[in-house]
This record gives sequence, structure tokens and C-alpha cells, in this order.
Amino acid sequence: MFPMTRIAVTLALLFPAASMAAAEVSTPRSLLAQAKGLPADFEEHLFDVPLAVQVERNSQLVGEAMVVLTRDDRLTLLEFTDFNASQIPASERDTWSEFLQQGVQLGACTGKCPEQLMAVHYNLENSMVSLLTARAEQDYQKSRYHELPSGGSGGLIVRNQLNLTAGQREQVDGRYGLEASGSIGHWSQTLNLQLTRMDGPDQSQLKHAVYEAHTQRELEGTFLRLGYFTPGSEGLTRQIRTFGASPDTTVGIMYGSSDSLVIDQAKPGVYPVYVTASRPATAQIYRNGLLINSQLVAAGLQSLDTRPLPSGIYEVEVRLVEDGRVSSTSSELIYKPSNWRNYDDPWRYNLFAGRESKLLSNWDDQATGDMTAGASLNYLLHPRAILGLSARQVKNRMQWGTAIDWTLASNLTFYANLYKTQSYGTGVDFNGQYHYGLGNVVFNHNRSWLDTRNTYETLPDGTRLRTKSSYVGQTSTTALSLNHRFGLQSTLSARLSHSNGYSRGYGLDVGWAQPTHLFGSDGNWRLSVFDRPGSLSSGNKRNRGVDLSISLALGGPGERWSASLGSRTGRDGERDNNASLSYSKNIEGHVLQSVAATASTDTYGVGVNGRATFLTDSLSADTFVQRSSYNGYLSGGLNLDSTIALSGLTVAMSSEPSGRGAGMIVDVESDIANIALRADDLSGGSTMLRPGRNYIPLTAYESSSVSFDFQGNHVPAAAIQPPRARYHLNKGGVGYRKINVVNTVTVLGRLIDADGNPLKGYHIINTTSRGISEVDGFFSMEMNAGTPTLEVRKDEALLCQFRIDINKTLRQNNVLEIGDLRCHPDTLAESANNVEAAG
Repeated sequence: MFPMTRIAVTLALLFPAASMAAAEVSTPRSLLAQAKGLPADFEEHLFDVPLAVQVERNSQLVGEAMVVLTRDDRLTLLEFTDFNASQIPASERDTWSEFLQQGVQLGACTGKCPEQLMAVHYNLENSMVSLLTARAEQDYQKSRYHELPSGGSGGLIVRNQLNLTAGQREQVDGRYGLEASGSIGHWSQTLNLQLTRMDGPDQSQLKHAVYEAHTQRELEGTFLRLGYFTPGSEGLTRQIRTFGASPDTTVGIMYGSSDSLVIDQAKPGVYPVYVTASRPATAQIYRNGLLINSQLVAAGLQSLDTRPLPSGIYEVEVRLVEDGRVSSTSSELIYKPSNWRNYDDPWRYNLFAGRESKLLSNWDDQATGDMTAGASLNYLLHPRAILGLSARQVKNRMQWGTAIDWTLASNLTFYANLYKTQSYGTGVDFNGQYHYGLGNVVFNHNRSWLDTRNTYETLPDGTRLRTKSSYVGQTSTTALSLNHRFGLQSTLSARLSHSNGYSRGYGLDVGWAQPTHLFGSDGNWRLSVFDRPGSLSSGNKRNRGVDLSISLALGGPGERWSASLGSRTGRDGERDNNASLSYSKNIEGHVLQSVAATASTDTYGVGVNGRATFLTDSLSADTFVQRSSYNGYLSGGLNLDSTIALSGLTVAMSSEPSGRGAGMIVDVESDIANIALRADDLSGGSTMLRPGRNYIPLTAYESSSVSFDFQGNHVPAAAIQPPRARYHLNKGGVGYRKINVVNTVTVLGRLIDADGNPLKGYHIINTTSRGISEVDGFFSMEMNAGTPTLEVRKDEALLCQFRIDINKTLRQNNVLEIGDLRCHPDTLAESANNVEAAG
């Protein structure tokens, strides 16, 4: 390890002398000029030794690092040691790391200069390395959008889903879905294919159809889609509800708003929060009694910085602390809507036009041949109000929809839809939510007026037939829900509803939940009572009853038992007393991930069910089986999910989901059997890696990097090469990386010349890492146990080479004490073959 503390103390003593010398030289000063006037002994702690510095770019901190300075004004980065306080993107930090590790000449940049670099300077007084770029004098207004990958990206991600279900007297029903996302250049391609089989007189044959086969280009704030697709509501902040049939597949064009390239930047709240301090003070911001941020404030009136605060609409308590005492408190509103925050761009919209068509489809009710078009939009009328409007033609019928999303107060929101479909009916939907300190109240109401007497079916020859299943009437559902918390544990929930349609009448559900501790285990119990409208499952009589359930974490880790006892209305309309007992267990480090089983008894008999989930490197699966207590009927199901990724000629099959848009295939070669690694995407997400081929889901469009590290707290004596991999991929793009895990040992030694004098500032290099000899010649570094060779270099010259016999060297806890390494002129000419290690 580098003696950072000793170096920092030494340089602190040198600062006054360096400052006095500064007045005699011009700026920028060379290293020798800055060191002028320093005692000669102190210079040995400045040149050709590891030195702790801070690196900044245009006055923005890049990170803390260890570097080596030479008297010819060259700087070489050994490693970055800390990035915690840096706001520089990870991808840019990697760029500076790669550039500085090559060694750079201080002063103006004349060679390959990344990120428009103009000059590199070092300041002895504050031990700061400054990188000056051509954008230093600019306002540094960050772009709102991610740049697309230079030259585009390639790849293909295919998600496969298989769902099967079967009963004792039924054939197997199922569905296979294929969703493919690819990337060619800056365009993304999408394919969606479905195969379905349903048991029944009209569904005996296998149904198939393609629902998506299009290409799409993401632009700044918009998207363009061409090909075969199902028109949806992409790009809208608030979805507008419509009535009747959904749009069928269309061959055409679609254009609309898009946030795919928007950079998720910290935004201030809509309404500023002001504080007034009499003296320099600290503002502490509390949410629900928890401190979420604190800031220094100057005396006088000023607004707080709300950018670091979480998104949402909520109240906070602001405490002003002066001289260690709370001088004032206030309740303030933080209004930071989580999605639509650019009020200079109040429109969200999408437009489509084309011809109704079907591709590789044998569904008879899928429309084809007619022209179709539509438009949907949102308008940000006010930071608290969003208006919506849509109009589209589907199957020769016009559909209209309107909506309003209105935040009446910080704790009261209202959302409403009004929609109508030609020759079908009209509908309305109201939703309101009120939040208070210990709970919330939710109101819902929807009503539909249907009249399908003028609905016709068009035959292939153009003949129009009136639909047999015409209907005239209305349906409605109204509900009022309450959730209230008593203290930090007990919770009351209640729902009062009224329906007029498939079921009719009022319904009431009331529940009470309470944590508990029994038999030395934590758990919770719940008591609920209900009175619901009648249905077929209750003999068309009102379903009244009570249910008491308890759940405990009994047994080993991941195990849980639960039981219930209750009463309800049975299928014959009589009282049905029932009870159940359930067991579940989560399993770690095994293909079988979890198991669960339930046994129940009621008036009709005994019922059982069980389920299990599985996870392998290639697929995830869950299955269930159930026996009815009513008639002993057996049924079961199986769900499989898998992802296939292609990057060039490299193919990987994985159980990892593909919902983040892009991915990377990683081949892991390891000297350690059964090693477990972790890949952390700096844009979010973590994936486990094993030796062999792996797949990592990544975030599309973002220029970022993924870092590799060992899983768990017990890190082996090994190194991962490379430790990071950069990526910048289009949606559907797949990258490829190969990493190696090699056994390492820590080497402690001293480098000396032929006369036994220490050699200072020499680079000692291994395939795994590199070190540098200090003033006394000592060095410490990691060495690949498989290739125990050390090269000694000064500048670009290879001076000598040593091969360490690990089996004949003193070794303690993976630390090799190799003693003195003698590097002298007699060995230089044969340095590649002649190896000497002197102890």
C-alpha cells in the first residue's frame, strides 16, 4: 500500500515554502519551478514516488488519485482511489483514467486529446491536477438528451415465453410468445409473434398472429415508427381511456413524443422553498420524521436547493438550526412530479395512419383492408393540471376520449375520463384520492351506457350482418376505500362499493391487520369481515362472512407458516365454514428457488394446492397444481421464460429479463472454480456472474459502464481483468466482453542496484497490476500467481525482469516477502531471459 498519510503530512509542511517561491515564477509553473526553494531532502518525496492528489476537470472534481511526477514535467496516473464526491459521469472518468495512465506531459495537450482537452497542470500548493478543456468557458448547460451511440450498435435480444394450463377433463391450453428487439445502426427493430391454443368448439385449432414487425428511430423528444404495428398510446404522460374494440394491427407510420433519450437529471421543485436566517445556519429537511437532506444557508432570505430531494408531491418540515439550536420550524410543500417536469414543452402526443392489416394471422375477427388513423395528446395546462384528448378510427368506427388529471392540493388529486365510441356507447370514469397524515381515502366511479343495436359484421363479399349479441343498458361501479394507520403497526382498511352489472348491490369489506410475536417468531394477523353481492359462487345469495388469518416466520431462514379460519356463503347458498394451513420456503443457491403448499377444508371436503419456482442460467419457471375441495377437480399450470441474446456470432441464453432495452454478453474465465461475481451497472441494476457465458441486462441509450466485483464479503486473493467495461448501446443492442479472474499474491520487496543502493521511482509491472518503488526502494503490489514475472521499467526502457519462485519464497496469508531484487547493468542485455532475485 502507498504511504498516503506520510506523504500528505510532508507536503503540508512544504506548502509555505512553495507559496513563497510562487511569487518569483510565472503561471503555469513547471514542477521544478514550483519546487524551487524546497530543501533537497523534501524533493525526494515529490518526484518519482507515489503522490496523493485530487484531479479536477474545469473546476469539477474527477476523483482522488495516486500519481507519479518526474522532473521532466511528466505525470503518470497509478490509480484512482476515490470517486465519492465526484459528479463527473462514470464514462468520462474512465476516459481520464485511460488517458492519464499512459503518462502525459504537463502543459498544453498536443497529441491525442480526449474530451477536447487543452492543457494539464499540477499545483504543488494544493496537490491538484487540473484538466482544462475547450468547454471551460461555456455555460456547461447539460443536454437534456442522451446522445445515440456513435455509428449505432448491433445485436438481437429475443424473449421466449411459454404458458401452459390443463384440467382433469380438458385439453392443454397454452400460449407461446416471442418478443424480439434488434438494433441496426441507429434504428431499433421489434418483432412480436404469438401462438395460442384454447380448448372449445371454436378454438380447436392453433391460432397464430404477428402483432409487431416494425423499425423505430429515437430522436430528441420524439420517435418515428415505420412498418407493421398495433397503435397504442406511446409517449403520453397520462393514458386516455377509450371504449369498445382496441386498434388492430396496422401497416403504416407512427410519430409521437418520446422520453427514451431524456437524461434523468436532478430537477428543482416547481414551487421554491424559502428560509430566513439571522446568522449563518443549517437547514434540516425532514419527511415523516426522517432527515432526508441538510444544507448550509447564509444569513438573510434565500431559497433551498430542492434538486437533491426525492421526486413526488409531499410535505416536509424545515428546521433552521443556528448556533446548534433550532431557531424556527416550518411546514413546506415539495412539488416535484416524477415524470413530466419540462414546462417549456407542454405537449405530449402521438399520431398514426395506415391500413388495417394482419400478418401470418388466422384470427377471423382481426380487421383488414380499411384505412385507420388516430391522434392522442396531453397538454400541461398548469403544473397541477394535465388535459388529454384522443380521436381514432377503429374498424370503421370513431372513438373519442377526453381526460383531466388535476392536483387540487398537495394531498388531493382528481382524475376523470369521458369517452364515446360510434354505434357502441358512452362511458365516464372518475377517480379521486385524498392523503392525510395517517392514511388515505380513494373514490372511484365508472359508468357505461351501451347500445350495440347498430353494430354490424361485414362478410368478405361486402354483405353487412347485424351482430346477434346486441345489448342496450348501462353498467356502473362505485367504490369508496379507506386505509388508516394506528401508530406504526396496526392498520385498518375498509371498502364500500356498489355495482350494477354482472353483480348487483352493495358490498362492504373491513379488515384489521396487526403485527405479532409468537413462539419466538415475528408475524402478523388479520381479521376481516365482508358482505358482498351474490354471484354464482354463492348461489346468487349475498356472500357474508368473517376470516381470521395469522402468518409466522417459523422454522429456518426463509420458512413461513400461515393459517386461517373463517366462514362464508357456499355454492348452495348455505353457511360454509372453512380453514386452511399453508407453508412456504425460499431456497438459496439452488435451481429450486421456492416451494409452497396449502391444505384447506370446508363444507364440501378437503382441497390442496402446491407451487414451485425454478431458476437456472438459461430459464426461469414456475409451476402449480391444485385439487378442488368442491368436486375433486385437478388442474395445473406451467410458465417458462427465457432470453436469447446475440452479439455478432456470439450467442447467450439467460434467465435474466430483457426489459431494460440492451444487454451485454460476458465470458468469464477463472482460475478459481465456482467463483461468484457481481456485475453492477452504474445506471442501475446488478447481475450475478459465473464462470462461462453470462448475459447482463443494460440500460439502452445511456453512455455508462458496468463494473465487475466479487460477490459476498469473503473476497478471494484474486483480481478481475478488466474491472470495468464501458458501453453505449441502442435499444436492442448487445455488446460483448471477456473478463479473466486470476489468482494473485501480494508482493513485498525492495529494488536495489548492483551496489545495494535503493532504486527510487522505478515502475514494477506484472500482468495484473503495477507498482512503483519509493525513496528507500521498497514496493508493494499484486502479482498474478500464474505468471509470477516482474518487469522493471524506467520511462519506456525495460531494465530487468524477475521471475519469482512462489514455492521457494516465504509466504504468509498470500503475502510474498521476496526481499531485495538486484537490478544491475550486467543483466540488462539478457533481461528477458536472465532473472535474478537476491534476498
